[in-house]
Amino acid sequence: QAVVVTDGERILGLGDLGVYGMGIPVGKLCLYTACAGIHPDKCLPVCIDVGTDNTTLLKDPFYMGLYQKRDRSQLYDDLIDEFMEAITDRYGQNTLIQFEDFGNHNAFRFLRKYREKYCTFNDDIQGTASVALAGLLAAQKATGKPLAEQKVLFLGAGEAALGIANLIVMAMMESGVSAEEAYRRIWMFDKYGLLVQGREQNVDSNQEPFTHQAPEQIPKTFVEAVKVLRPSAIIGVAGAGRLFSEDVIKAMASINERPIIFALSNPTVKAECTAEEAYMLTEGRCLFASGSPFDLVTLKDGRTFKPGQGNNAYIFPGVALAVILSSVRHISDKVFLEAAKALAEQLTDEELAQGRLYPPLSNIREVSIYIAVKVMEFLYANNMAFHYPEPADKNRYIRSKVWTYEYESFMPDVYDWPESK
Repeated sequence: QAVVVTDGERILGLGDLGVYGMGIPVGKLCLYTACAGIHPDKCLPVCIDVGTDNTTLLKDPFYMGLYQKRDRSQLYDDLIDEFMEAITDRYGQNTLIQFEDFGNHNAFRFLRKYREKYCTFNDDIQGTASVALAGLLAAQKATGKPLAEQKVLFLGAGEAALGIANLIVMAMMESGVSAEEAYRRIWMFDKYGLLVQGREQNVDSNQEPFTHQAPEQIPKTFVEAVKVLRPSAIIGVAGAGRLFSEDVIKAMASINERPIIFALSNPTVKAECTAEEAYMLTEGRCLFASGSPFDLVTLKDGRTFKPGQGNNAYIFPGVALAVILSSVRHISDKVFLEAAKALAEQLTDEELAQGRLYPPLSNIREVSIYIAVKVMEFLYANNMAFHYPEPADKNRYIRSKVWTYEYESFMPDVYDWPESK
C-alpha cells in the first residue's frame, strides 16, 4: 500500500550516500507505523542504485553499491519509469509512492512527470512545505497579522524553499489575495544573493515566479536583505548552518514586534541559528521553529520557552493514512494545504504561550489521526477519493484501521467479588 523510494543522491545534511541512503526509506516507513499506525507489512522501502558521485565511497573497498559515477543519461529516466510501472502492476494503481531525497534537479521533474499518472508525492517538497505553512498559520495567532499580510524572506532557494513558497502562495490566494500579490510577498536569497531579475547567475524555471525587480539598493548579504526588504518572517532552508547571525536576528527584532524565525535546516549543526540565540537576541519576542529539536530556553527574567520543531513527521504519516484508506489516485497540493490547516488547528493557546508552534510530538498518533480525518473529509468532498461506500463516521473508520503493536489478552476477564456489607 505504501512505498518510499530514494536514489540516495541528496540525503539531508549528508549529501550523496549512494545505496547507504537506504536508511531513509526504512526510517520514513517506520514513522508511517509509529505516527499513523499504518501496518508495517503494507510498507516497502526501496533504494534505486545508479551509482554515486561520492568519491570517498567509490574508493571504499567495502562500499556495497555500484562502483560508478551516477548515471544521468536517458537510461536513468527509463529505469525510474520502469520502477513506477512495476510497482503499480504488482501492487495496484492506488499504491502510494513517496519520493525521498532525490537531487534538486530530479525532485521537481519527477513530481511534475508522475503526479497525474500515479499516486505519488515528494516529502522534501510538499511535506516540508506543509509543516512550515502550519507553523506560519500558528504564528499568525500570536502576531494578529493574517498570512496574506506577511512578507517572507527565504535563506535558500532549493526544493524545500520552493515547495514552502508555492504552498504559502496557494494559502494566500485561498484567502482572496491575487497570485501576483502573493508572489510579490515572497523573496529568496541563495548562495549567489537575492533572486532578482537580470542577475548574472542563472535562475531556473522553478525559481522564476519568485524572481522580482531589484530594489534600488541590491543587498549583498542576508542581513542587508533583511534591512532592505523588512520581512515579517525569515525561513532558513539552506543547510549551511549558523547563517542567521546575531545581526540578522537583531535586525528582525527591530523591524517586528513578534519576528517569525524558522531555522529549518537539518541536522542540528546545519541549523541557521539555535533556539537560545533566537529567544535571547529578541528578548523572547520571536516565534521560533526549527527542523531539529532544541532544549528548553530560559531567559534572565525567568520566562521559559519550548521551541517548536517543524518536523515533516507531523504531516506525511497522517496524509499517507488518509490517502491509503481513501484509495486516492492522484495527490493534489491542496491535500497538503488541508494538512497544514489541520496541524495548526491542534495548537492550543497554552502551548502557543510556551513558545510552541506545533503540538507536542508525544501526542503524534492523535495528531496524525486528526490530520487523516480532515484530509479524508477534503478528499471525499472534492471527489478525489475512490473507496466506496464513503465512511459516514470517518474518525471511527480511520481508528478501526489503525494498526497497533499491542497483543490482545487471551486470558479470561477477572472481576473483584463485591464486598459483602
